Amino acid sequence: MPVVPPSRIVLFVVLAVLATLADLASKQLAFSQMAPHQEAWLLPDYAGFQLALNEGGLFGMGQGGQLWLAGFSVIAAVAIVVWLFAYKAAADKILCVTLSFVMGGILGNLFDRLGLHGLAWGPFDPARAGQPVYAVRDFILLCWNYSNPSQRLIWPNFNVADSFLVVGAGVLFLRAMLTPDGEKPPVKD
Repeated sequence: MPVVPPSRIVLFVVLAVLATLADLASKQLAFSQMAPHQEAWLLPDYAGFQLALNEGGLFGMGQGGQLWLAGFSVIAAVAIVVWLFAYKAAADKILCVTLSFVMGGILGNLFDRLGLHGLAWGPFDPARAGQPVYAVRDFILLCWNYSNPSQRLIWPNFNVADSFLVVGAGVLFLRAMLTPDGEKPPVKD
């Protein structure tokens, strides 16, 4: 089994922390500058910002299952650390970097699911005014022909953490497809 250089631990921690901070800072900025249900367009009809709170997972599936999703996030975070460092997968630098971004995405969304952002439902759902929000803060809006209802296609709102998770999953998939079975990359730092 290859030995994981200490610099990989540093690399993983630094990148995971930076990814988490990028997510949390972008959410804080968006939610402090915009009102619920407001739209701010970068490219009218195609790309902009709109605040949303997601009590579910990917594409809003599993609404109301915040506790299960938070638990799954903790399990995934622990599994990543174990895989990288106990099973020495961090010997592969690309895998280490990719999983640091995935960890940043997990931690950014877990922060929200635990309600650590301190939001209350009032402006988003007056019927739940005063209740704490245990939901992921989303704000990036992508669509096609937003102003034309008959041709409108809207991608579910997402955030920077989601972007890190999707890119990380994509790199892992490509890496698995393009790496011959049994081939282990050499340890280089």
